[in-house]
Amino acid sequence: MEILAYMGTALLYGGLAVYFWRTRWASAAAHAPSPVLSPMADHYAVFVPLALHAFLLGRSLFAPDGLHLGLGNALSAILWLTVLIYWIGNFFYRLDGLQALVLPLAAAAVILPGVMPPARALANTDLIAFKMHLLIAMLAYSLLTIASLHVLLMALIERRLHDGSVTQVLQKLPPLLTMEAMLFRIIWAGFILLTLTLGSGVVFSEELFGKAAPLNHKTVFGFLSWFIFAALLAGRHIYGWRGRMAVRWTLAGFLTLVLAYIGSKFVLEVLLGR
Repeated sequence: MEILAYMGTALLYGGLAVYFWRTRWASAAAHAPSPVLSPMADHYAVFVPLALHAFLLGRSLFAPDGLHLGLGNALSAILWLTVLIYWIGNFFYRLDGLQALVLPLAAAAVILPGVMPPARALANTDLIAFKMHLLIAMLAYSLLTIASLHVLLMALIERRLHDGSVTQVLQKLPPLLTMEAMLFRIIWAGFILLTLTLGSGVVFSEELFGKAAPLNHKTVFGFLSWFIFAALLAGRHIYGWRGRMAVRWTLAGFLTLVLAYIGSKFVLEVLLGR
């Protein structure tokens, strides 16, 4: 029955993704249907699978023996936070174009805890410092995921503008300069949280093991991602980087961050079975 709940939530995410794609992105085509619901109803429709996702994630994460943050739960939590941040942000900004981008990812992520082997409970999750470290890390991943989707959307808009094929949803989005300013605000917030994540990781390691974080795959790629985002923000401030330069550096930083955490978990849990 539990796997049916995972599949049902994924289908809700996927159905909404198809709906938003057909009524927003394909609206320039003659055969494209008009939106069935009002924009506000569309917005609240996303809350249904979001709430179900939260319930399933809570059951999978929290158990009597501790916090189970394996690869499946970690990816599911990051994408849930990504949809949540986007959903809240949609109250303040016009972000209709992101629905068709983020919901398919959430649909794939929600079923991972149900199909992947369960991970053992993490040690030391009773420590406040470790809980705060995990929360900050998840928020950093989610914000930088949004930044990556945002920069891809900007690249698509710029390409459509050059081709002269601008759909209705693109016409309703803010101007590119406004979206660019929004992008760098998101990156700044994600960068600050990433800084706190790396800093709290070092402090937590010293408090628990009496030594700084070990020089391993996760640490190297984590700090490399930090340097990439720091260089991007410095280049933006000093040289006014924008456009393709912002796209390349944002995606490079995000992919490096994925290798730091998700990559190491994949190798340990899936390939090595630890």
